[in-house]
Amino acid sequence: MRKVIAILFFLGAVTLANTAFAPQHTYRRVVNNSFGPGEHLEYKVHYGFLNAAEATVDVAPSFYKVNERPCYRVNVYGRTVGAFDLVTRIRDTWRSYIDTSAILPQKFYVNIQEGNHRKEENITFNHGTNTVRAEERTEKNTFRVPENVHDVISGYYFLRTIEFNRLSVGQTVEVPAFFDDEIYNMKVRYRGKDVIKTKFGRINVIKLNPIMPPNKLFKGEDAIRIWVSDDVNKVPVKVEVDLWVGAMEMDIKKHKGLRSDLKFY
Repeated sequence: MRKVIAILFFLGAVTLANTAFAPQHTYRRVVNNSFGPGEHLEYKVHYGFLNAAEATVDVAPSFYKVNERPCYRVNVYGRTVGAFDLVTRIRDTWRSYIDTSAILPQKFYVNIQEGNHRKEENITFNHGTNTVRAEERTEKNTFRVPENVHDVISGYYFLRTIEFNRLSVGQTVEVPAFFDDEIYNMKVRYRGKDVIKTKFGRINVIKLNPIMPPNKLFKGEDAIRIWVSDDVNKVPVKVEVDLWVGAMEMDIKKHKGLRSDLKFY
């Protein structure tokens, strides 16, 4: 169950730290009109009629310099609540320093506290050599990665810069990501447009469907459905997940500091 909640927190994402990249490396440039400093989002996770968890996603109000590049600092905090906190206590912090012009990660930090499980790690990205380094390790601490690779948080913010209105219904976007020592090819399918009801009112949305490989947790390829605001922000306002046992939902609870006000009616 804690894996499900952790995934929902993302849905709705080195010794090289002080070393400049090789001068021949040229960063891509991504136009970003969707998010900026000071953005604050809060979500509530439900399992059936029960409140299961809460998540907060913050973009720091100021910029940070990492690897000699200006970056957004994005923090994601997740915690279980109510009965779920008694069964599996989760207190997770995920942090990404995202290059402001390339929308690529320069550094990634994770502090996981899930039941008796503990993990704390810093990962630094070197896009000049297409490698990442796990700072605290002494063995197998450097990994080769694809060009323009993401962490799980920066991948989500990169997706927010995509003009989905220019895609055909059913078209798929692919983003490479590095997490937990592995490369994942994140695939998200554009499902068209819709109108959904939230606690703030109705809102026009874009429907997205992360494509899931066969697994024992999620019920089928289309088990996860995400609705993001159909505006410049493209923030997740609702997520639904079909599990082999039951289902979970994540809904937006609070928002401020967006590039543009969300339009509810």
